[in-house]
Amino acid sequence: MQTAKDIRKEILTFLGLTGALSSIFYFSIISRGTIHTAAGPFYALGMMWCPGIAALLTCYLFHRNLQGLGWAWGKTRYQLASYLLPLGYAAGVYLPVWFLGLGDLTADIPTQLVRRFGADSLPQTATIFFFLFFAGTIGMVPSSFYALGEEIGWRGFLVPALAKITTFSKTALLSGAIWAVWHWPAILFADYRSTTPTWYALLCFTVMVGGMSFAFAWLRLKSGSLWTATLLHASHNLFIQAVFDKLTRDTGVTNWLIGEFGAGLAIASLLVASIFWKKRFDLPPTSYPHKNTSPAQILGG
Repeated sequence: MQTAKDIRKEILTFLGLTGALSSIFYFSIISRGTIHTAAGPFYALGMMWCPGIAALLTCYLFHRNLQGLGWAWGKTRYQLASYLLPLGYAAGVYLPVWFLGLGDLTADIPTQLVRRFGADSLPQTATIFFFLFFAGTIGMVPSSFYALGEEIGWRGFLVPALAKITTFSKTALLSGAIWAVWHWPAILFADYRSTTPTWYALLCFTVMVGGMSFAFAWLRLKSGSLWTATLLHASHNLFIQAVFDKLTRDTGVTNWLIGEFGAGLAIASLLVASIFWKKRFDLPPTSYPHKNTSPAQILGG
């Protein structure tokens, strides 16, 4: 049977491998100062698969198998909830922005899409609905493949490992902090951010990721499936970055409110966190008896 010390060794190995693999891509991104290059999709795919590859290597090194990462599908209701959750909190942010005139609803991007299908005569409302349907179905395929790389690591391996040695709250907070910090180099030293100041983008992004980590961790532990996290991550990236951001034209204050680097999603994520934190007692008993451990003790022994 694994001891807490054994689990900490696995976690530290995973984090070391993730950092080593990620540094290859970060070096290239930071040296260029941008993620927006012809090789941008390659960098994104490579970066997002670093935690997954690190988790697979860790499992093989310690167990000589890849079991325990949550490969089973689980109950479909949790997968459906994971897919729909980003639509819910995104609507809570973007609809008020549009209605209050803090950002303009535009069909520019959807119009470009429907033109490829020879449907130029569609009215604006129909064009937007077509765009939403196309993105929410076909668009989920590549988005899920990208997200799977991260989620094999963060929620396939890290969250269940942490849940064995500490409480749900600390599992969510610590996994969220690691997840956020992993993104920091691209925000601080490249252009993975909006037009707002770097400190503001970093703050909003970190709060958003920390808050959403409660939903990710709860759905992973409740369902026993990493596919909940994969669908949630893919749906978030798709609807926030490729749909709602594309439907919104900046009016001056807009980028301070929307997107992953705006205050709107940061606040929404805290509300999401509170909902899943209150549901923590619905989770199966996975933690060790000693719960009063600090994050330093969790990783340091």
